[in-house]
Amino acid sequence: MKPLLFIALIFAAFGHAFGNFTELVEQGDAYDVKYQPDAALQYYLPAEQLDPNNAALLVKIARQYVFRMNDLPSKEQKLASGRTALAYAERAVKAAPKECDPHLSVAICWGKLTPFMGNRENVEASSKIKMAAETAVKLNPRNDYAWHLLGRWHQELADIGGVTRALAYVAYGGLPAASNDAAIRCFEKAIALRPDRLIHHIELGRTCAAMGRKDEALKHLQRGLAMPNTEKDDPETKLRGKAALKKLD
Repeated sequence: MKPLLFIALIFAAFGHAFGNFTELVEQGDAYDVKYQPDAALQYYLPAEQLDPNNAALLVKIARQYVFRMNDLPSKEQKLASGRTALAYAERAVKAAPKECDPHLSVAICWGKLTPFMGNRENVEASSKIKMAAETAVKLNPRNDYAWHLLGRWHQELADIGGVTRALAYVAYGGLPAASNDAAIRCFEKAIALRPDRLIHHIELGRTCAAMGRKDEALKHLQRGLAMPNTEKDDPETKLRGKAALKKLD
C-alpha cells in the first residue's frame, strides 16, 4: 500500500480525532501555500474521504501531485505522480463541469506530463490541452493562468518539430492552427490580469525571441528575471528565461 494512501486511510478511520472536512482542508492549505505537497496531502486525502466529489478539493489534490513531480528521482515516478494528478483533475471536471479551475487543472496536468511522453502521446495530449485551456478561458475570461496556458499551447505548436508534425498528419490529418502571434496575444492578456506573475513576462519574452523581435524579447525577459520568486515553478521558469536571454547575446 502506498504511504500517502495508508496515511489517508488512517486519518479517515479516526477522522473525529483530526477535525472535520473544513478543518482538514484548512490544514492542508497551510502546507499548500508553502509548497509542501506531501504534508498537504496528509490532510487533503482524508478530507477527500469525507467529500469525494468536492471539485475544489480535487483540484487542490491534483496540484499537490503536480508539485511532487519536481522532487521525484525517476521518470517513472514523475509520470505516475502526473497521471495521478490528471485523474484527480478529470474527476474535478466531472464534479463541476461549468467551473473554470477543474478544466484549467486538466490542462496543467497534461502540460506537466508531456516532457515525459513520446511524440504520439504528445500529439494526443496537445489537443486535450487546447480544449481544456479554451474551456477554462470561456468559463472565466479573467483567469490569467488560463490565458497563459492557451498562450503556451500556441507557443509550443507554432515551433513544433517536423517529426511530430508528420506524425500528427498521419494520425489525425494534421494539427490545429497555432501561431506565435496568438501566443503573444494570450500572454499579453495574462499580464494585463496579473502583471505580478513573472512566468507571463518570461514566456512573452521567449515568444518574441522566437519571432526575431529582439528588443521586445529583451524587455520582457529582463523584467521577468528581475521579479522575485513567489511560485513553485518560478526558478524553473527563470532558467528558461536565462537560456532565451543568452541566445539573444
